[in-house]
Amino acid sequence: MDKLAKYREYIQTLLTRYASDDKSDHEVEVQLILDAERDHYQWMNVGWQGSNRIYRCIIHFDIRDGKIWLQQNLTDQNPAEELVAMGVLKEDIVLGLQPPYKRQYTEYGIA
Repeated sequence: MDKLAKYREYIQTLLTRYASDDKSDHEVEVQLILDAERDHYQWMNVGWQGSNRIYRCIIHFDIRDGKIWLQQNLTDQNPAEELVAMGVLKEDIVLGLQPPYKRQYTEYGIA
């Protein structure tokens, strides 16, 4: 299996596991958006809580230029470290949720 196929599999495995623990109620749907053709992967909560609209992206990954970009993480999980444990090189993970000038100070890729 080539590198990108592995990365897609790893991301989908993580998101599926994380979302399976989501404690949303019956009015808020847990959605996994797994677009392997365009390499966008999201865990969303969509619905209503009373009169309040819920439309929240919990975790968002992209694969761009052979690297995994972590664009959003509203959990207490550390998906970057879990990807490293699965075999992804740290330099192949970009913390897109960090400003570009701060990425050089992380242990991960810069772009």
